[in-house]
Amino acid sequence: MGLHRLNSVTIGVPDIASVLAYYKEFGLTRHAGNWLSTQDGGRQLQLVTAPSRRLVSMSIGADDEDDLGRIARALDVLGYSSTMEEQRLSAVEPVTGTRVDVEVCTRAVSPVVAPAPDNGPGRPDRGTSRAPGVLREGPVLPRKLGHVVLGSVDQAATQRFFADGIGLKISDEVPGLASFMRCSTDHHNVLVTSAPVNFLHHTSWQVDDVDEIGRGAMRMLEDHPERHVWGLGRHHIGSNFFWYLRDPAGCFSEYYSDMDCVVDDALWRPEVWDEAKSLYSWGPPPPPSFVHPEDLAALMSGSHQPS
Repeated sequence: MGLHRLNSVTIGVPDIASVLAYYKEFGLTRHAGNWLSTQDGGRQLQLVTAPSRRLVSMSIGADDEDDLGRIARALDVLGYSSTMEEQRLSAVEPVTGTRVDVEVCTRAVSPVVAPAPDNGPGRPDRGTSRAPGVLREGPVLPRKLGHVVLGSVDQAATQRFFADGIGLKISDEVPGLASFMRCSTDHHNVLVTSAPVNFLHHTSWQVDDVDEIGRGAMRMLEDHPERHVWGLGRHHIGSNFFWYLRDPAGCFSEYYSDMDCVVDDALWRPEVWDEAKSLYSWGPPPPPSFVHPEDLAALMSGSHQPS
């Protein structure tokens, strides 16, 4: 695959200061220019001013300039325009207005983290030690930006732009409702859902394991129970553990771990799922606000549409 990572996202919000404070508490590190970084991914979240929350742009990593030429030709065949600068191609997905920059960059190498020993039936792998998860006291620091979820009023057209134009590969689909697409070995890096208005649903941030999900979420909720959205649970598509929180702009942010990896495209078989199995394998049922966020009516009013 010429594409190899989701580099970063730029999100528009009305109040940058409050959202910056939230994501610093979430475990990201602030840099100049309202950028925030993860442990392994570097600068991966930029905040800019906008009337309401929206996904302004995303950056995807590619191997070389030949990949950019291939993408430019594919977009042209589909009727989408693009611009090319040295080692960067830019195009705007016309339904949602999201700019996509594909940039030539080296493949990031994540450090190998030794798995924590787990006990099981007849398998006391930890010996006489306590579980590492219950001994952790430091802050939860996300490893990287995993994926972004975008609601589109024309899901099929937005999927076509990303899959047939940019070149993301489809991992799984819920027909007419959602498409899980990847630009790396992660099960999905971009998820496009059908929605009554174009909007940013959530960003997702990888942590080491389910203990880090629980510790991170509980710390975020300690003084702000209103931040809770949905969790703890395990998704069916993608298989990852999850817990969703809400930032001050209304965007959902997800801690996740243990997502499916597609290390060999030839061995992965994309499947078509029905809606009943698309959300979760176990956990509390999703609240109505997860599927239809509480500010959706305001977003649909027209005054909050991307320009």
